[in-house]
Amino acid sequence: MQVILLERVEKLGQMGEVVKVKDGFARNFLLPRKKALRATKANIAHFETEKAQLEARNLTLKKEAEGVATTLDKKTFVILRQAGETGMLYGSVSTRDISDAVTANGVTLDRGQVTLDKAIKTLGMHDVRVVLHPEVRVGITLNIARTAEEAERQARGENIATMTAAEEARIAAEALFESEEDAKEATGDEPAEAPAEAKPKKKKAAAEKPAAKADDAAPAQAKPEKKKKKEK
Repeated sequence: MQVILLERVEKLGQMGEVVKVKDGFARNFLLPRKKALRATKANIAHFETEKAQLEARNLTLKKEAEGVATTLDKKTFVILRQAGETGMLYGSVSTRDISDAVTANGVTLDRGQVTLDKAIKTLGMHDVRVVLHPEVRVGITLNIARTAEEAERQARGENIATMTAAEEARIAAEALFESEEDAKEATGDEPAEAPAEAKPKKKKAAAEKPAAKADDAAPAQAKPEKKKKKEK
């Protein structure tokens, strides 16, 4: 589907550009959020008449976003969650959790403005990107801890939980694969059982050797028949 952009869209184009996108992306994201219109002759003509107003509105929104950016940039927000001794959370931190934490500190933020490159499933300090405007982005830090005291220790640089190498590998695998079964294959748990399956095959091969000796004894049983012929 071809659409005309009503604002800058990351990795897609600038305002006023006509671009080709997948139908699902247009119907589920661009069109309902009023980021674009179908690139029909009527809509293109309408955009040209409204272009000056759209540009002025975009400039106003950009300035507002830049004002919010000065407040949020490089700020740290504490989120308390339950977790095990090794630091694994009982669940994960969602974009809604992050937007709620920022809003609770005086800056209104929509969950759609939070960008997560991977799921947050461990205690610690996590960097997150926030898109305040198509042309304005800031970075914030999340301090994920079990208690306010632990959050203070983490802020000072202390490590409140130590994960084993196996747990770190599992977290990395879960970030790459959606299902737990794929994660187990990635960490190499299944191939380790292969040597145990090879042992029974060697025993079977050894069990076949007596049968071969029985076959070798067959010529010895033929000797009595030759003696009978001589007696005749």
